[in-house]
Amino acid sequence: TTADISMKQAQVAGDAAKSASQEAAQIANEAFEYQSVQVLKGVGPAVAEKLKRLEIYNIQDVLFHLPMRYEDRTRVTPLGSLQLGQQALIEGTIDHSEIKFAGRGRRSLLCYLSDNTGAVVLRFFHFNKAQQNNLSVGTRLRCFGEARRGATRLEIVHPEYQVLHAVDGVIEQSLTPIYPRTEGVHQTLLKKISEQVLSTINQGRLIDWLPRGLLEAIFDAGSKQRRWPDLVTAISQVHRPDSDADVDRLNECSTLAQQRLLFEELVAHQLSLLKVRMDIRKNRALSLKVTADEYAAFTSKLPFELTHAQQRVIAEIYADISSPQPMLRLVQGDVGSGKTVVAAAAAIAVINAGGQIAIMAPTEILAEQHYVNFRQWFDEDACALLTGKDKGRKREHKLASILAGEVHIIIGTHALFQQDVHFENLVLLVVDEQHRFGVHQRLALREKGQVSAGGENRVPHQLIMTATPIPRSLAMTAYADLDYSVIDELPAGRKPVTTVVVSTARRDEVIQRIESACEKGEQAYWVCTLVEESEVLQCQAAEVAAQQLGNELENVRVGLVHGRMKQQQKQQIVSRFKSREIDLLVATTVIEVGVDVPNASLMVIENAERLGLAQLHQLRGRVGRGSKQSACVLMYQAPLSENGKQRMSILRETNDGFKVAEKDLELRGPGEVLGTRQTGLMQMRIADIVRDECWFPDVKKAARYIIRHHPQSVKPLVRRWLGKADRFVNV
Repeated sequence: TTADISMKQAQVAGDAAKSASQEAAQIANEAFEYQSVQVLKGVGPAVAEKLKRLEIYNIQDVLFHLPMRYEDRTRVTPLGSLQLGQQALIEGTIDHSEIKFAGRGRRSLLCYLSDNTGAVVLRFFHFNKAQQNNLSVGTRLRCFGEARRGATRLEIVHPEYQVLHAVDGVIEQSLTPIYPRTEGVHQTLLKKISEQVLSTINQGRLIDWLPRGLLEAIFDAGSKQRRWPDLVTAISQVHRPDSDADVDRLNECSTLAQQRLLFEELVAHQLSLLKVRMDIRKNRALSLKVTADEYAAFTSKLPFELTHAQQRVIAEIYADISSPQPMLRLVQGDVGSGKTVVAAAAAIAVINAGGQIAIMAPTEILAEQHYVNFRQWFDEDACALLTGKDKGRKREHKLASILAGEVHIIIGTHALFQQDVHFENLVLLVVDEQHRFGVHQRLALREKGQVSAGGENRVPHQLIMTATPIPRSLAMTAYADLDYSVIDELPAGRKPVTTVVVSTARRDEVIQRIESACEKGEQAYWVCTLVEESEVLQCQAAEVAAQQLGNELENVRVGLVHGRMKQQQKQQIVSRFKSREIDLLVATTVIEVGVDVPNASLMVIENAERLGLAQLHQLRGRVGRGSKQSACVLMYQAPLSENGKQRMSILRETNDGFKVAEKDLELRGPGEVLGTRQTGLMQMRIADIVRDECWFPDVKKAARYIIRHHPQSVKPLVRRWLGKADRFVNV
């Protein structure tokens, strides 16, 4: 009826007004979240500049700059009940102070503190005269720190302390949050600004971007996730936990409030990568085909049989590049698994289409090696090598032939993404050892292949290769925007490398082992490392080692290669080693990638405890490339740290790069393992991809649900958790 229609129209109008009202409120709230930190009391331009180092720009960044751990300063622990390793708040009176001197003029201030239950020593390595005077006999102190084992009793090194006068200092009423900080930004400041913002979010001014119904959609009925607190409550509890909260549970990140936030953070990271993947998929790429005859003609030129794993990965790549959507594939294979020939198989399709393939390698040695291989497999005139050593007319000639499309396979180092390099038709981009390149460099090369064709944006297919095995947990988070292939099979005839760990005290035995191997016609590496980052000092150490080994091994021909040698010299030495004119190659870690000598069967790594697991595994991969039984000797300087023992142990136990990578991830963290620290991608605020791996299946479901049903939540969630860090995720 007319009345019903009128009522319906009124209802629609009312709903529209309500929706507009809600939208206006949301915009107002967003304006609140994105206000500059300078609206906060005590934050002027100078302080705001310092906060930028912590990626804190606005109110929302303050809220989501979450504590990394908690300390219990809510009660005083009697000195008599203080336990080794315990972090505690203590009170006492200084009975005695003295300065103790150690070797090389080092000194420390010792203060003997006691109460009516026991005593402890406070040790200060860095102190001034005023501090020494303040910490005099009879002074009453309240301190916080960790109890360690001392010479005669427990001691606390550099405790936080305050002098207590007639009126006792105020004891904290809640657990103390400890925030990530930087130079010039102290805990007091971070606590003050978070306090100001926390007082405002309870007024309903913080939007919860996780959609209603999400938890019901992805979790089983009755699961504890349905009991998670709302966002405001969770944020408040994480910043200011109750005094009766369990500090151990908080530090393990196992409270419901923390679980709710870390889940949202993992979802935000997943969304950022999936969104990038969707955006790139909107572009078009050239569809590339390879016939069975063309593939057979290529494999017939190879001096070896492809493994089943290589054939499977090649089939996956062919399926990708035959599509008009750009390929985004990560190929990982352990050292020596044969990734280069997989890239070569993809090059067949590029040449057929009259396009160009760019292969980017991290070192000139590796680029040269790729160039030699590709010239054997393809027409020599179709290949070009572009590195930093190309100068003048030689470089100009190469650049002109690349621009004219006269060469189809362009292999190079970082020289490929310099501004004067232009491609005629770049349709496939291969990045070898991708984590060694900076984000800006990878992005610059991808953009060189971006063209507008027929009214649409065309981009190159991308193939990313790495010999650093990536743990499943990292692949699911850091590379959620990529398809994923694994070459999990070594070429036939390869034997596992035997790894032994010896102290430098047994150096003479190692020298004899080298002499014995070389007498049998085998070859060896000797890798030098130093604590110092200075390349000059590393090279000097290698020069000294080469001279000493030359003197000790009279019948062994010793060669030397290091990073400060000219590229031509390095290449010459490596070529002589390959042709067996050199028996023992002394090197810095410059040989970590790219040196392939099947006759080399012994690798000695000096001061192995100074290198990371991934690097040691890469170096070990330089041997075991032929049919001979090979060995890797890890020489260490005693005593070994606990971390060092773990690293040596895992290498001795396994040759499996994935097991090595899992342990490396556990010991060092994702940002270090993959070089993603520069992107900010894996710098989680509360989540930990090793500890929280169990959440990944649900995180993936949640991300897909949000993209499908609540796309308006994607951008705010990514912005909230990644801030400015998401600007590089499309490389």
